[in-house]
Amino acid sequence: MARDGAVYVCQSCGAAQTKWAGQCPACRAWNTLVEEVQSRPPGALAPTKGAKARGLNFEGLGAETPAPPRIVTGVEEFDRVCGGGVVPGSAILVGGDPGVGKSTLLLQVVGSASRLGAACAYISGEEAIEQVRGRAQRMGLADAPVQLAAETSLRDILDGLKRSRFDLVVIDSIQTMWSDAHEAGPGSVTQVRAAAGELVRLAKKQGVAVILVGHVTKEGTIAGPRVIEHIVDAVLAFEGERGYPFRVLRGAKNRFGATDEIGVFEMGDVGLIEVKNPSALFLDTAGERAAGAAVFAGIEGSRPVLVEFQALVAPTAYGTPRRAVVGWDSGRLAMVLAVLEARCGISLGNRDVYLNVAGGLRISEPAADLAAAAALVSSALDVALPQDCVVFGEVSLSGDVRPVSRMDSRLKEAAKLGFKRALAPSGGEDGPLKLTSVVRLTDAVRRIGEADWS
Repeated sequence: MARDGAVYVCQSCGAAQTKWAGQCPACRAWNTLVEEVQSRPPGALAPTKGAKARGLNFEGLGAETPAPPRIVTGVEEFDRVCGGGVVPGSAILVGGDPGVGKSTLLLQVVGSASRLGAACAYISGEEAIEQVRGRAQRMGLADAPVQLAAETSLRDILDGLKRSRFDLVVIDSIQTMWSDAHEAGPGSVTQVRAAAGELVRLAKKQGVAVILVGHVTKEGTIAGPRVIEHIVDAVLAFEGERGYPFRVLRGAKNRFGATDEIGVFEMGDVGLIEVKNPSALFLDTAGERAAGAAVFAGIEGSRPVLVEFQALVAPTAYGTPRRAVVGWDSGRLAMVLAVLEARCGISLGNRDVYLNVAGGLRISEPAADLAAAAALVSSALDVALPQDCVVFGEVSLSGDVRPVSRMDSRLKEAAKLGFKRALAPSGGEDGPLKLTSVVRLTDAVRRIGEADWS
């Protein structure tokens, strides 16, 4: 193998430098530059003298294009996030924290898909075949016709996949794959990029769907260069808080379906159990609602989900009040607190504020502003919201409550779970719930302070 020279490659962003430095000039990360030897992979194309281009064939936008076929795995929550099933020839990257259940989920996916007639393979670079087989037996998948292999050599994996015909292949994980065409160590940016590129190329050429498992850094992003997320067709994040049995599969990128779609699972003794109605799982319907709690009717992907916002406003014991938030954006909380103080006259600047989204779910849409504000006001005034009331709406800096999308879907989901009223922006109709419309945040504060909601 020809040694062309050594460069220093950032293990965070993949930028190459000619000399070592303590900080990467591209991403500003410290101590991430590692020396790697750059060499041409065997069989790489060299410039050919006298070669002629074939030209391009253009087609109009109005041409008929059939919908891509789908491999239905039988795990409905996984199929939902993928857009109705896995597309043959596509590459999917699944990332998540260590121990969240990525291997369990994908073993369950290939086991279910193989029972439906798909030819599936599971290649593990982290566990032995006996370990994978033992997990499958605990999950009740011992009779599933899945082909197992334990290998890290990219050359051997590609050779085996070319000699056998599979519909769905899982690579667990991409960081353990090693190519002898590069002298960099396994898990380096060069190796991860090369392995991902070869596997995606194989998927496109042979029409096999490839699912890559990716490790996650401490910042919560998928380890390795960003080019991996660009070359795959879908990026799915498997999320879950420690101490909670709930797991959420969230689509961050999908060329064959909608993004921000979610699938909800519950971790059990025999694997992951699909949750058909996430709202009933995240809500505690037993007993009266305490002060500081507000039920938010949100939208995650294509489905409405009801979750509970819990707030606690307490006197501070230190000179600087604390602001702690779990499951919501801390910057958004600071904005809501400022609007409550400046527009509604509720002073919270000298008090500790704690906000939590129950169940471990993370909420990102602006429609949760009014629910967070209602929970904070309820705790500050020590007044509980009605048990049968849901809240949603976006709060502006001027104190206005702005309408949000898909109000009808939110109200119908709330009515399905027994709620009878909603505190929401104006513009909607009562429909299945009695709608208490608010135009400004001051109207909502006044309504929460009233004892009679009739």
